[in-house]
Amino acid sequence: MASTNETVVIEFILIGLSDQPRAQMIFFWLLLMVYLVSLLGNGLIITLIIVDPQLHTPMYFFICVLSLIDFILINNVVPEVLINCFIYRPTISFSRCLSQMYLGLLLVSTECVILAVMAYDRFAAICKPLHYMQVMNWRLCICLMVVSVGFPSLTTLTNALLRPTNFCAQHVINHFVCELQSFLKLACSDTQISEIFMQVVTFTLVIPPFGFIVMTYGKIGHAVLRIRSSQGRRKAFSTCSSHLAVVSVFYGTIMIMYLMPQGKTISDKEKILSVVYGALTPMLNPIIYSLKNKDVKGAFWKLIRQKMTG
Repeated sequence: MASTNETVVIEFILIGLSDQPRAQMIFFWLLLMVYLVSLLGNGLIITLIIVDPQLHTPMYFFICVLSLIDFILINNVVPEVLINCFIYRPTISFSRCLSQMYLGLLLVSTECVILAVMAYDRFAAICKPLHYMQVMNWRLCICLMVVSVGFPSLTTLTNALLRPTNFCAQHVINHFVCELQSFLKLACSDTQISEIFMQVVTFTLVIPPFGFIVMTYGKIGHAVLRIRSSQGRRKAFSTCSSHLAVVSVFYGTIMIMYLMPQGKTISDKEKILSVVYGALTPMLNPIIYSLKNKDVKGAFWKLIRQKMTG
């Protein structure tokens, strides 16, 4: 019976952000700007870190991974959303909906863990500067990377296996993307297990990493206060401020979106929050890291000079 119902719904209709053409056009131009800046910014950071040997350090390795996640995340959703702004009652196939939804879930989950790993990297750089490369050796970096991808992959796969299959021909998603909460609200079969598992996974992937980041920065702050020179304190603060800014935006929206009590329908506020962590955060990350980082800016101008003289 389940397989029959699963074949009944072969595509979904996406409601979108608004049914007002004027609002939809404003949304399109804003999202297009965010998409282009994110695409250029993350692509540039990945390129600079790969081609410049001076950026081949653990810190920039994780920044490169973060930019790669954001690059894939924004391309997973935004191009289709931009096209759908010009389509009345846009549709998405069942299989594409699942791939969009679970790939997005995997990338966001991985970013939660990566940001915690980056906090530990900053802790090692500031609190143990003389032993930094011994602490953050490349073997540990690879292991942390495997864990950061492996655990979210396992939880995403389990989530996919627990997904509902009976939709009773309901196929209208009150969102502009295939988002897990909106998807579950369409099911007419029991989704209690899926919802409980989603809450447990969200709690596990958000609260412990965020708690670890807070604890780590508490230790970093204590170490910075013991630095006697004001120049040394400013340098230590500048190495952490970019990461703290990214953490604040990303974790803030994730906690509001997934840890707050959910209503029976998806509100416009929840749709806006999806834009923030799904599109705005990938745009802000390269801006924050490039504008506040002398090494990245130096690598950029060095690449420009090489292109002009070569």
